[in-house]
Amino acid sequence: MDKLTPDTNQTIKGPTAEMDDISDLPVEQWLDAVEDLGEDIGYFEPLGPDHSVMFGDRSPSLLVTFETYESITERSDTGLPIGHTLAQSHDWSHLTILAHAQDLKSHWFRSHFIYGYFDRLVEEGFFEDFDKVVFYGAGASGYAASAYSVAAPGATVIAIAPQATLDARLASWDKRFDGLRRMDFSTRYGFAPDMVDAADNVWVLYDPTVPDDAMHAALFNRPHTTLRPIRNFGTDPEFELLEMKAIEPIVKAAMSDGLTQRKLTQALRNRREHGGYLRRLLTEVTSKKRPQLTIQLCEHALKSRNGWRFRKALKAARQNLSDKADTAD
Repeated sequence: MDKLTPDTNQTIKGPTAEMDDISDLPVEQWLDAVEDLGEDIGYFEPLGPDHSVMFGDRSPSLLVTFETYESITERSDTGLPIGHTLAQSHDWSHLTILAHAQDLKSHWFRSHFIYGYFDRLVEEGFFEDFDKVVFYGAGASGYAASAYSVAAPGATVIAIAPQATLDARLASWDKRFDGLRRMDFSTRYGFAPDMVDAADNVWVLYDPTVPDDAMHAALFNRPHTTLRPIRNFGTDPEFELLEMKAIEPIVKAAMSDGLTQRKLTQALRNRREHGGYLRRLLTEVTSKKRPQLTIQLCEHALKSRNGWRFRKALKAARQNLSDKADTAD
């Protein structure tokens, strides 16, 4: 996968420009490097043993992200948080909440240390200093971005395949996280769809062919929420969106109050050339026994790649149409 790189029209300035790639560092050394950067650009603060926060103050536009050590080091060119890279590239301020424990429970950011931190931000009127606030996250981090957005009324939320809750009373149908069922989702900052009520706009992107993700998305249905199906993006749509460089234009549009369905469609246009998307689309059209569509898809895909799956499917689809023609005669 091509890791996240900033807009080529932007110039990276400040500490990031001189920092080496830290994506291969073990978590303790990685955390030390991020702490050094945070102290250079604003502040860095531990939030209990499992989480930390990094803040960079650059402008009245604030990007708030929730990210994990695993996702950052796998998906970022430099091993730095995606929120920091985007903010540095566009001269935004950013607030990044980090999960860096081995315990997967930390990925949902359900910690009284984080509750207390956001309580403090509210008491200090922190979010009131910004003209625009955008919360972003994917999966469990999308849950957290939605849940904590309640602290910044009027914010925009972008959540990619978020969970609404893992509370067994409301989401017993989702069997993917059975080992985490004892986590508390009923107290503060709990049910994410309720927490976004104070937001100005909420965008939930999900693949409708992934039943659990589609059911979580349905729980977010509110008048000010746009549920945007992104078919054939799979179980990890953030990975695909980053690979086709769609995250940056989506967040950029949201930051300027210009995110619309049209803008989303434009940002997703690169899916037509994206291998993972095309392979999943091939599986769909072949399963539905649509030989003509299969031929069109394979011919398109083979213009830019030498994929054996597409060659094999093309041959089979042409043979299928030929057999049908012989039968008709």
